[in-house]
Amino acid sequence: MGETGRTENGEWARDTARGAGGVAARQGRTLVVLAGPTASGKSALALALARALGGTVINTDAMQCYRELRLITARPSPEDEALAPHRLYGVRAAAEPANAAWWRGAALEEMNNCGLPILCGGTGMYFSALINGIAQVPEPGAQARTEARALLAELGAPGLHARLDAETALRLKPNDSQRVARAYEVLLGTGQGLAAWQRQTTHRLEGWRVRMILLDPPREVLREAIAARFAAMLAAGAVEEVRNFLSLGLDASLPLMRAHGVPELGAYLRGEITLGEATARAVLATHQYTKRQMTWFKHQKLTGTPDMQIIQSRIAGFEQLSESFIGNLVNFINFPG
Repeated sequence: MGETGRTENGEWARDTARGAGGVAARQGRTLVVLAGPTASGKSALALALARALGGTVINTDAMQCYRELRLITARPSPEDEALAPHRLYGVRAAAEPANAAWWRGAALEEMNNCGLPILCGGTGMYFSALINGIAQVPEPGAQARTEARALLAELGAPGLHARLDAETALRLKPNDSQRVARAYEVLLGTGQGLAAWQRQTTHRLEGWRVRMILLDPPREVLREAIAARFAAMLAAGAVEEVRNFLSLGLDASLPLMRAHGVPELGAYLRGEITLGEATARAVLATHQYTKRQMTWFKHQKLTGTPDMQIIQSRIAGFEQLSESFIGNLVNFINFPG
């Protein structure tokens, strides 16, 4: 099968397996799905695999697609992005909400334009949209979006929820302002409820051999990592980053306004709580979110069991990964069985 090791300058050497089963013959239709909860080390592992295999890391995190908050959303650093191709990070303005349909189209384009795509993130809905298909909801238009946001501000989420069609309303929580506003703008702009559009799903992903790696570290290890990461964010300037972001005066219902750490640091900046209280709240909210993430990944089918590896540990950094560890994952990606 060939060997994977370090070159003299410390970079991972690419496996040069030959023949029909080798990476050179097959990597163009292989898709690596690297998923897991927040702070589990996905970005570090994706970078190591991209360097080992000449792959491209494609963002599959709903918050990391926005450009305004690199620190608080834990986007890869410019230094890491320089070590391997990274796509769909920081490509949208916060005022332009992304959704699964947009991401699916953008990801497919990137996948078709690179050798080995490595999808990396924790947004399960994005992974499912790509692999299992998604409804093609027409764009409702700027006027419908503006009216929906105005009514949301006037009536509140429950009031706007009461104006939805019955089928869609049953699927949404009345206080979920982002989804309620999105559903109302679809109803307003297309004349048909979101639930009706969602019954018309696209086909599943075809022509790709999916190899999934799921990180599932112990809960206590993850909690400690979340706390340490948030402390590092603060030390790197996250408070000032959030201050600058909030000064834009964006709609409070926009997705990035709810990124972990933004509401909490916003409350601190307004003098409502201390920085210690903001930190504790952000760490707790993030940890609770990781529980929901892992529940989702454990109950949603993205690929068959033989095409999945579960790693029950946290990846601290790509420099600390052993050659044998990366070599085993390279073999899992390249060879069936």
